Amino acid sequence: MRSAGAYGLMGLVLAFLGLFFIYPIFEVIKDAFVDTSGAFSVAYFKEIFADPLYRAGLMNAFKLACASTLLTFLIATPMAWASSRYAFWGKSFFGLLILLPIMLPPFVGAIGVKHILGQYGALNSLLQSIGVLAEGHTIDWLGAQRFWGIVVLNALSLYPILYLNQLAAFSNIDTSLDDAAANLGCSGWQKFWRVHVPLARSGMFAGGTIVFIWTFTELGVPLIFDYRVVTPVQIFDGLKDMGSSPLPYALVTILFVITTLLYLLGKGTLGKARYAMMAKASSQVTETRLSKAAQALCVTGFSLVTALALLPHIGVIFIAFSSDWYGSIFPTGWTLQNFELALGHRLTLASIQNSLIYSLLAIALNVAIGLIVGFLVVRTRVPGRAFLDALTMLPLAVPGIVVAFGYLAMTQHGDFFSFLNPPDAPNPIVLLIIAYAVRKLPFVVRSVVAGLEQTSETYEEAAMSLGATRLRALLLVTFPLITASILAGALLAFSQSMLEVSDSLILASKQEHYPITKAIYDLLGFLGDGKFIASALGVWAMVLLALAIGGASVLLGRKLGAVFRI
Repeated sequence: MRSAGAYGLMGLVLAFLGLFFIYPIFEVIKDAFVDTSGAFSVAYFKEIFADPLYRAGLMNAFKLACASTLLTFLIATPMAWASSRYAFWGKSFFGLLILLPIMLPPFVGAIGVKHILGQYGALNSLLQSIGVLAEGHTIDWLGAQRFWGIVVLNALSLYPILYLNQLAAFSNIDTSLDDAAANLGCSGWQKFWRVHVPLARSGMFAGGTIVFIWTFTELGVPLIFDYRVVTPVQIFDGLKDMGSSPLPYALVTILFVITTLLYLLGKGTLGKARYAMMAKASSQVTETRLSKAAQALCVTGFSLVTALALLPHIGVIFIAFSSDWYGSIFPTGWTLQNFELALGHRLTLASIQNSLIYSLLAIALNVAIGLIVGFLVVRTRVPGRAFLDALTMLPLAVPGIVVAFGYLAMTQHGDFFSFLNPPDAPNPIVLLIIAYAVRKLPFVVRSVVAGLEQTSETYEEAAMSLGATRLRALLLVTFPLITASILAGALLAFSQSMLEVSDSLILASKQEHYPITKAIYDLLGFLGDGKFIASALGVWAMVLLALAIGGASVLLGRKLGAVFRI
């Protein structure tokens, strides 16, 4: 199908992405090369690389990303392999628990970790109670080791993304290749490294890329840990100077260039090869029933990782239910008042309403665009549809802080889009909705495309043979058939939008416009019960997102990992 309508729909989607994805990035890069007089200059890049503090920020960001990604692989790979190949006790139960860390961004989990690992936190109190530490003596776990605290928290929060990709990749490997390798004398670890890993390479790259870019540009966790010498935090601290100095633009540009180059390098070396398998019926993985000892080992490993991954969430829950938690293993006072305050506080109630409004409107926009893109990619032969599909997935590979900063750049006084966030009366509602929609569009597009690919076109042809137009056939026949896929993608996009960090912290400047994450960040700075209310707000968000993630998991099952592919 190459009708004028299809070309028109492609033009609309490309115009939207051009204006609100490509253009903001262009604005950041353009302003980075212009000095205060408007002349072309690279002086700010020279200043950044000449300043040891900025160089250290870039190096720390790179180290955080490398260490976090490596640790994530060490956690996720054996778990994905075991889940794809073996049957063991509680496998389905663990499959659901693995999704729980996605409910909260590492930014919120850092609150619980700080309280557990603080000098007068739960861990030191436990060590004192069992005699490892003398009474009154403490270890500042996060003082000199904030770097590794961030790494561990990142890995425990993001390993489900890599796990889902690798699970899908390992499950798709034709088992006849195992037999062929065994016949040639390849077995055990040798078979894993020489056969399975190369075949699953694209899935590993997809998940690993998201984890690396996410941790390289992570803003929330370093902020909570007060780890200031890292590029995303330096950019956040430079927001107040962006109107008078191009230095923040130069920092964002460097961040964008590094992530792009690393992505392209990985794509060319690791993610290029994709191997076709036999038909599904002949390549289905047969799960091997493990011995009782091996099953116990799997259960122990899954339980340990799950417990560690949920520890930050447990810490947040304990803080939310506590009236006092200082110098003890568990809170010494319990209360429900924090939850009442979280729903009645002028800042929190408005933030919940704002996040719901922003996220729901963003998802409505996502679904509309996702259905159009899915239709163009799967049901038409319009030239450029492969480019369109790739373009809609790029927001996963572009740091959120770059896009958010781009929106600020394109709405400065005198710019064409300044009406979207007037400098004299800042109101970022439209920008936040668009930012959420652009950043989470890949989840919906991937789900819609997967649904259409699995739905035969003959249903539409039958409806059209009975007199229905192509549009009517799509609306009344095809789209209802892929409702589960649409809903799954929308739920994932909604869950991610509700607790989006970079866009929320950077774009929302007034309390009446704060989404949940900006409200939590502000509450943590309040004396007294600020951290308790912030944690209660985080728990309310956890409950809401648990329902969303659980619904998406039930609807998509193992195909959930395909939503995180780029």
